[in-house]
Amino acid sequence: MAREFSLLTGWATSYPETTGYIVPTMLAEAAVQGRNDLHERARHMLDWLGAIQREDGGIQGGKIDAPIKRSVTFNTGQVLLGFCAGAQTFGDYRDNMHAAASFLRDSLDDDGCWRSHPTPYAAPGEKAYETHVSWGLFEAERQAPGEGYGEAGLRQVDWALGKQRENGWVADCCLNRPAEPLTHTIGYYLRGIIEAHRLTREQRYLGAARKTADGLLAVQHADGRLAGRLRADWTETVSWACLTGISQIADCWLYLFEETGDPRYQHAGRTANAFVRRTVHMDGDADTRGGVKGAFPVDGAYGRYEFLNWAAKFTIDSNRRELASDHLRKL
Repeated sequence: MAREFSLLTGWATSYPETTGYIVPTMLAEAAVQGRNDLHERARHMLDWLGAIQREDGGIQGGKIDAPIKRSVTFNTGQVLLGFCAGAQTFGDYRDNMHAAASFLRDSLDDDGCWRSHPTPYAAPGEKAYETHVSWGLFEAERQAPGEGYGEAGLRQVDWALGKQRENGWVADCCLNRPAEPLTHTIGYYLRGIIEAHRLTREQRYLGAARKTADGLLAVQHADGRLAGRLRADWTETVSWACLTGISQIADCWLYLFEETGDPRYQHAGRTANAFVRRTVHMDGDADTRGGVKGAFPVDGAYGRYEFLNWAAKFTIDSNRRELASDHLRKL
């Protein structure tokens, strides 16, 4: 699946990382809408991902035509989410799933951090947001218990909790500027903690998720916006919004509403989703219609002048959860 549509250069080449975690979204929409074409698109995506999987079970970083091709922890975790969804839906792709999950399980350092297969396309250093990689291991644990996948993921999450400050902010949680992380990578971190709670039902993970979620609540604007980067005291460092991060965090807030019944989370999630929806064009050029920009305004410094495939994915997911939370509220 093309990484993005750029207003400057047009359509990009395919991007394995996000194609991987778009698969579960595609399959969910196929089920909800009863559309076999979406079902078949997901299978086509999985076949392609299986064909480019590396001999060690990993997935390369960057776009498919990237100059450096080597297995990368983060990208493997995101594609693992797709292989797990494929195994559950089609009863296939299990070999791909085990290969990717084993690569991640076996490359985890003893302290719970992944260091041996970093991406060449981000600044060097530890990455707390790789809790989102652990989510892939949790899904593999559900498909194949007893292989140590879940245990490895939980060790990583426990390591990442050591990066969380008392106010909920997270150190070493950005692609390239850890002192002022993107809401996008904070969203990755938060979702991984939530998924640890989903797997174990341990209250310490729910409490940790709420700590970060509450820090974000305090800096959400009345119109639903979150600034694209945030300092350790949660103050803003940029004027633009990262739409991807807003949708990710909205999804997490809505999950926390489902778990706790706290209406603040539902209000924040709904308001955030409404902000992102207002930036989406429902008519006009076919290349941009329905797309979600990397940043708002579009010249902001995340996916500048680009409509990103993963921004659309997270927006779909969060709006689907909003519909579910509306149903829950009416019960």
